[in-house]
Amino acid sequence: MAESITIDPTLGKAEKYTALLPQIYALTENENDMIANLANIAAALKEAMGFFWVGFYLVKGNQLVLGPFQGPVACTRIDFGKGVCGYAWQMRQTVLVPDVEQFPGHIACSTLSKSEIVVPVIKDNQVTMVLDVDSDQLNNFDTTDQYFLEQLACWIAEKICM
Repeated sequence: MAESITIDPTLGKAEKYTALLPQIYALTENENDMIANLANIAAALKEAMGFFWVGFYLVKGNQLVLGPFQGPVACTRIDFGKGVCGYAWQMRQTVLVPDVEQFPGHIACSTLSKSEIVVPVIKDNQVTMVLDVDSDQLNNFDTTDQYFLEQLACWIAEKICM
């Protein structure tokens, strides 16, 4: 059965998230496969919000390993504390980067990426993965993105993570 996400493109950012998150929750609540759910979440975010790249890096040992994503090919492994994703994992908090060129140690998976937000997913007091969202525009993420993506990360930790 095909699923679809419907978002009015004329809505503002907060209104888009407000419309999108319940649809993501409905799409994933009856599926128990984590990879399938993460793939649909990445696709829904990219499609509805128009992001350049959306994906998950899963914690495996001392590295983040590429999981489901939407966008151009990406870095496969990221070490703890390295780049924006590794830093968000190490700090256990969301990292907003208005200009990736200004972030010390930024890992350039794509030269087209200009700004980024990374949100850790924390379950049982452990970071299990990070949600990484890139834009091809400078300063494209703000506290609105942070608020809603952190809500989504909590949902993922509670309902999706195995």
